[in-house]
Order: sequence, then structure tokens, then C-alpha cells
Amino acid sequence: MAPKVLISDTLSKTALKVFGDRGIDAVFNPNLSKDTDKLLSEIKNYDGLAIRSATKVTKEIIAQANALKVIGRAGIGTDNIDTEAASKCGVIVMNTPYGNTITTAEHAIAMMFAVARQIPSASSSTQSGKWEKSKFMGVELTNKTIGVIGIGNIGSIVCDRARALRMKVIAYDPFLSDEKAAKIHVAKVNLDELLSQSDFITLHVPLTSFTQNILSKENLQKTKQGVRIINCARGGLIDENALAETLRSGHVAGAALDVFAIEPATKNPLFGLPNVVCTPHLGAATREAQENVAIQIAEQMSDYLLTGAVTNALNMPSVTSAEAKLMRPWIKLAGHLGQFIGQLTDEPIKAINILYDGSVCDMNLDALNCAALAGVIKHQNPDVNMVSAPIVAKDKGIQTSTTRQEKSGAFEGYIKLTMTSKIRKRSIAGTVFSDGKPRFIQIKGINIDAEIGKIMLYTTNEDKPGIIGILGNAMAENGVNIANFTLGRNLPGGEAIALLYVDHPIPKSILEKLRETKKFGLVRSLQFDVD
Repeated sequence: MAPKVLISDTLSKTALKVFGDRGIDAVFNPNLSKDTDKLLSEIKNYDGLAIRSATKVTKEIIAQANALKVIGRAGIGTDNIDTEAASKCGVIVMNTPYGNTITTAEHAIAMMFAVARQIPSASSSTQSGKWEKSKFMGVELTNKTIGVIGIGNIGSIVCDRARALRMKVIAYDPFLSDEKAAKIHVAKVNLDELLSQSDFITLHVPLTSFTQNILSKENLQKTKQGVRIINCARGGLIDENALAETLRSGHVAGAALDVFAIEPATKNPLFGLPNVVCTPHLGAATREAQENVAIQIAEQMSDYLLTGAVTNALNMPSVTSAEAKLMRPWIKLAGHLGQFIGQLTDEPIKAINILYDGSVCDMNLDALNCAALAGVIKHQNPDVNMVSAPIVAKDKGIQTSTTRQEKSGAFEGYIKLTMTSKIRKRSIAGTVFSDGKPRFIQIKGINIDAEIGKIMLYTTNEDKPGIIGILGNAMAENGVNIANFTLGRNLPGGEAIALLYVDHPIPKSILEKLRETKKFGLVRSLQFDVD
């Protein structure tokens, strides 16, 4: 029997043709995106679900989908999919991370023109029979400074378009290397410099704990008088109430927004302000982009359902079905090693070396490399997946190398990740025990045996008495239970490390109190994607 796919969103009908040509039985019913009860009853009959942003794929829907094998999102954002629930049920979640890049970049440039020349207000005034030529005095873009926050695929295209407009381009991105900045001809600055120097500021970053309200009230006050702000990335990057205040005061001359903290945005503190241009999340809304993502997701889902090939999956590496069973714990390990490096590294990364020792050398190293890189980048870019990770790493100027070596120690096989930046080298190694569980076995050259938990505390210190007591008391006094406590040192009285696997999130107040003791070189709370 042919696999069945349900299209529950207003996806381009080109997808139907792709599915049909590949022998997939596809049903187009976009009304289901608005009828959760009907979708709940229908989904159990399908192997695949193809969506855009309107369908909310909840854990309840996934639980009802007994036959579901793959969810395909035509676009990049997967906020409307419960990926954790899908993973637990063995359902692959795919997206199309690069189908909308040009379209979204072009929309940001269009919004910049619109707010610079007050085009929407001027159009409305003229069509109402007025001729208010002197009212709508604009500014030129030529020779103005544009500050680009986030130099990923979309941000890089915006930089290219802005340079063609003869603008001076400055950029802020914690992962932007000097080499990449030079290659795309932008001046790399810190955030405060960007805020104070820019005539226009445009945002091109995902919404994370790191980027949420990156344009806060405090940061908006640091901006140049008369700045104009564009956001076609994600709602929540700007404090909308604070932006409204600065617009009313005249400190910010204008804002152009395609995204909002709450969507659909039927009301907002920015609505009604004369110097604000708004569109209803149109960044990806062009015929070309919708055709591209429709074709891509149909091809990816067909490949998976017919051959087991996995492309652009958020919760599964690109491996063959034969490799999946053997490699699954090693893929998890590679991701954990990368997450450790990524969460501890704040400066741009120049190079990553992944060393494979012993039996692991015979596995699909491309998939393991992708898992490790995705782990490194995920802290700053949660949308990254194992397929897109090498492209994102290359885009950030990260040089990746792989080393193989014959069995050299007590373990049948292990993986060692070494990160190089301008100011440091950092390394971590791990293996998979016979129980199938990944373990950390070495950090900074110090041997350990650490179980990996969802929430962990990592510290470095001099090997002196009292450290165990300080850490234990700090956790106990704040009700944080320790599941596992691992210590290591390079020599007596030398450099030491501790890894605590805990049951609850560690409050920032605990971390600050530990730092205030002056006993630790580094104190960092870490999170890992574990089952």
C-alpha cells in the first residue's frame, strides 16, 4: 500500500504533484489547520503530515497519530510542533531551513525603505484626497550606517543588499569570526557600538534566552538619536512597550515590524503610532518562497517514506536505516560533547577538531560530525539541525577537521572534541558504555567518569580541601538534589574540575554565590538533550 500524507495547511499545490509523481497518496485539506478536533480524528490514518505555520501539532495530536512517521514543515520555524513529543513517539520532524532566506532578506530591505520614506502613511494620505508633500520628509539610505544583529544566512544577504545601496554595514554576532566579517565586507562590532553608531538597526537572530529582548529598554536608550529599527526575524527580540515609549519621545525616529511578541497581533502598544510600519508576518510570503518550500518538503518526506533517507531533520541525523540502530547512542554522545563546548564558549570559534578512536572510526563519521557541530551551535541557534549544522558552521567561519586513530586506551572507542578560538583551546571526550549510555570520560585532559544528565553544574578550581562541601551545601540549602557528583584533577594540588548532575534547574543566585566565594575559576550551569 502506498504511504499516505495529509497536507493540513495552505501549502502550494505543487507539493501534491511531487507526492503523486513519487507514488505517495497525498490528501489536501487546509481547513484542518483550524479544526483541531477534526485533525485529531483524521491524523491516525496518515504516515506523514505536511504543514506550514497554521497547524498546531500538539502532543495530543501526535499521540493520536498511530501511523505517523514524519512531520514536514514547509519553512524554518517549528514552534507550532511539539518536537519533544514527536521524538518520544519516533516521529521525524523535518523543515526547510533555507527556502525563505532571500524572501525574508528582501522584506527587511523593503521595510527599511518604507520606514525611511514613510511610504505607507504617505500612500494612505494621498489616497484620502490630501496632498501633504511637506509632511512626509524622509531620509536617504546612501552613506547611512546599518547595524545588522545576527549574521546567519538571512543577515548575510541583508548585508550584501545594504552594501549595494552604498550603506556602511556594521554587524554584531557573538559567533562572527574576523575572517567571515572580512569576507562579507562588514565591520564587526560589539552590541553597544552597534547601538550607538547605527542609523538603521535590523534584527536577524532566532528567539532564545540569549536574544530575548536584546533591544531592551536599557539598550534602546543606548541607540543613536533618530535611529530606525527593523525586525523581520522573531517577535520577542524587542521590548515593545519600551520601543513605543522611545518612538513617542522621538528618540527612535521609526520602526518597521513584521513580527510581534504575540501573534496573531490584533492589538499591540506599537499600533497606531504614526512612525511605525507593520506587516502581518509576511517575511516568507512570496510565490517563489512558497513554491520552493512546498517542493522541498514534499521531496524530503517522499524520500523518507520510500527509502528511509532523512534530510533536514531536527530530531534525527542523516543516516541510513541500517546505521540508525548502531549509531543512535554515539550520535547522542557527539551532540552532548558539542553542547558542552557550545555552552562554555562565548567568543567566536575558529576551529573544531573531532577525533575518533577505535571502533567508532568504522561508523558514519559524517553523521557524527553533524551531530557534534549541531551541539556546538545549538546554544546560539536552536533552529540548527544535523543537516544544516555544517553549512551554519562554515557560514560562521568555523573550520572543521576530523582525525581517526587506532584504539589507544582502555575504551574500545571514544570521541574527543577540541575547540580552538583566539584566546583558548577547550577539549572534552566521551564514550558509550555497554548499557548504551553516553559518558564523559575526559575534560581539559583530566580523566573522569561522568553520567550525563539533563541539568548539570560544571566548575573548575584549584585542588584544595572544602570544594565538595561548598558545592554540596549550596545545592542543599536551595533544595537542589544531586543525582551524581563527579570529580577529577590533573595532579594533587593542581587543577580540578567537578560535574554535578542535578534534578532541578539551578537558580542564578546559587551560581552567583558560588562565584562570590572566589574558590572557583569557572561556574556554569549546563543543559543537555537527554531522553
